[in-house]
Amino acid sequence: MEGLKLDNMRELCRVLGDPQHDQPAVHITGTNGKGSVARMVTALLGAHDLTVGTYLSPHLQTINERISRNGEPIADDALAAVLTDLAGIETLLTPAPSYFELLTAAALRWFSDEAVAAAVVEVGLLGRWDATNVVDGLVAVLTNVGRDHTDGVGDWRRRVAEEKAGIVKPGSTFVLGETEPSLEPVFQSTPAKVIWRRGIDFGCAANRLAVGGRVLDLRTPGGTYDDVFLALHGEHQGDNAAVALAAAEAFFDRPLEDELVREAFAAVRNPGRFEVVQRDPLVVLDGAHNVEGARALVATLDEGFAVTGVRRLVVGVLDGRSPTELLEALGAAQAAEVVCCTPDSPRALPAADLAELVAALGGTSRIVPDVRAAVARAIDASAPGDAVIVTGSLYTVGAAR
Repeated sequence: MEGLKLDNMRELCRVLGDPQHDQPAVHITGTNGKGSVARMVTALLGAHDLTVGTYLSPHLQTINERISRNGEPIADDALAAVLTDLAGIETLLTPAPSYFELLTAAALRWFSDEAVAAAVVEVGLLGRWDATNVVDGLVAVLTNVGRDHTDGVGDWRRRVAEEKAGIVKPGSTFVLGETEPSLEPVFQSTPAKVIWRRGIDFGCAANRLAVGGRVLDLRTPGGTYDDVFLALHGEHQGDNAAVALAAAEAFFDRPLEDELVREAFAAVRNPGRFEVVQRDPLVVLDGAHNVEGARALVATLDEGFAVTGVRRLVVGVLDGRSPTELLEALGAAQAAEVVCCTPDSPRALPAADLAELVAALGGTSRIVPDVRAAVARAIDASAPGDAVIVTGSLYTVGAAR
C-alpha cells in the first residue's frame, strides 16, 4: 500500500465544505457481512427516530442504491444535481478524482444537504486508503478478516487486518467482529478509546432457524435481547446482528429499547444476499464472491431449505477472484449443471474460461454468456424440488434481479 494517499479525496471534501464532519458516523469495514451490518445499523438507528444517511457499495441494479436516506435510495433528480455540482469542481483538481471518490463525495454532500442525523458508511476496499476514510467514525466496525483482495501469500491475514483497522479514529469505539487471537496486537495498536470484542463483550448467544429468518439471543455491553427475530437467512447473520447491535449501542452510548430492536431486525431486508425470489423450483440470488461467502451460502441452503431435487448453479465471476476455490466452495462438481455466464463488467472472467475451470473440477458446465439467458436456461431445465442458485458476483446477481 506504499504511496497511497487520501490527499485528493480530502481536497475534494475541502472544496465541498467538508461535509463528512456534518453528522456522526458509523464506519464499517470487513471482508464479508459489512453490507448486511450497514443495513442493520441503519434500521436500528432509524427505529430510534433518527434520519439516517447510508452509503453502500457496490449497487445491484441502479447507482441510486448506493446513497439512501432512511433506506430510500436517492432520487434521480437529486443524484443528478449533486453530480452536476461535482462535475464543476472535478476539473479544478489534479489528479482528477476517481469514480469512487466522486460517488463518495456525492453521498457525503447529499447527507449534509439533507441534514441527516447520522451516517452509516460502508468501506469500498480494505479501509486505510479507501475514499470513505475521510469520515471520522464515532463508531468503527470491523466484521471479519478474510482472504478477499489479497494474494494469500505470507502473513496476509495480519496485513489485511492492519489495512482494515486503519479506519479506526482517535477516541472512537471499535466494534470488532473478528475473533482471531493472533490479530489482537493489530487491533490493540489502534487509537480507539475502547474496543468491544465479539465473543467477549458482545455476541450471539443463541441462533435458531425460523420461518423467514432466524431467532436470536443477543448480548451487548449494555444488556441482553432474547428471542429477537431477524428477517434474514443464514446462521452467519446472527454474528452480523450482534455486531450491528453493538455498533448501534456504541453510537447512542446506552442500551437500546427492546421493542425498537425487535422492530428494526424484523424489518431488515438485504437484496442480493440469499434472496429467495421463487419457489418450486427454488431460486436464490446471492452475491457471494469469495470462498467465505460461498461457504455461508451453501451452509444456509443445507440448513434451511429442503431441496429434494438437484441443484443448478448460475455463476458469473470477476477475474482475479480465485474462481476455482469459489467453485469448489459452491459444490460445482456435485451440481447437476453449472451455467457459466459473463457479468457486465470489464473485469469479468469470460464464461468459456469459467466453464474450463468447472470441467477441471469434474463438473458439468454449459456456456450461456448473457446473465438473463443463463438464469432462464437454469430455471427452464429445473423441476419442482430443484434449486437454482445465482451467484459469483453482485454484478451477476444485479443482472439476474
